[in-house]
Amino acid sequence: MRLFLDSSALAKRYVREVGTDRVVALCTEADEVIVSVIALPEVVSTLNRLRREGRLTESEYATMKQEVVDDLTEAITMDVSPSIVEKALVRLERSPLRASDALHIASAQEAGPDLFLTGDRRQRGGASDAGLRVEGVGI
Repeated sequence: MRLFLDSSALAKRYVREVGTDRVVALCTEADEVIVSVIALPEVVSTLNRLRREGRLTESEYATMKQEVVDDLTEAITMDVSPSIVEKALVRLERSPLRASDALHIASAQEAGPDLFLTGDRRQRGGASDAGLRVEGVGI
């Protein structure tokens, strides 16, 4: 199975919350894990926010950040191409999405995964509208 994870789903691999078990299970089952190039900075941003809020220690932050970086070396990373930007613009015109959400969906459209995984309700709707098979985790 080709599995596309948006940033909210990817973060659940490292930060224990509702949906973590499902994300880990699907990643284990997947033949290929695909992410957008924006996933890494978005997940690191989430980890930094948790660190600033005192929900992660410095050590936990460093460990999780390294795990994300290491895991993504084995993932397929979709760069933002003109084709992906064009698809993202269409998504923005058709669904009430943030720009980064539209880029995730457009990247998934370009990659052609078997399943798009997200922890964001709005993005789940946008991905479904884009014709992707989508599963919401923790939502």
